[in-house]
Amino acid sequence: MDVISSEEDMATEVERKILSEKALKFIKTSLSQRERQIIVMRYGLFGVKELTQREIAEKLGISRSYVSRIEKSALEKLKSALGG
Repeated sequence: MDVISSEEDMATEVERKILSEKALKFIKTSLSQRERQIIVMRYGLFGVKELTQREIAEKLGISRSYVSRIEKSALEKLKSALGG
């Protein structure tokens, strides 16, 4: 039983890693500069500190609601690209 569980866990981990790599590649290559900037700051990717929407808005000199709209659009593109 332990062997089966371990193999399933390993398969799940490999699948998660592949999806993560695809997502990071998509973020680097397919989002607009503004979308990429917001997603990277919002989720703390590529060694950047994770920030709230309000902090990002202040940093970029835009409204928090605009940050929210850009983030939502970028996440929808990402979801679509990953088959979701």
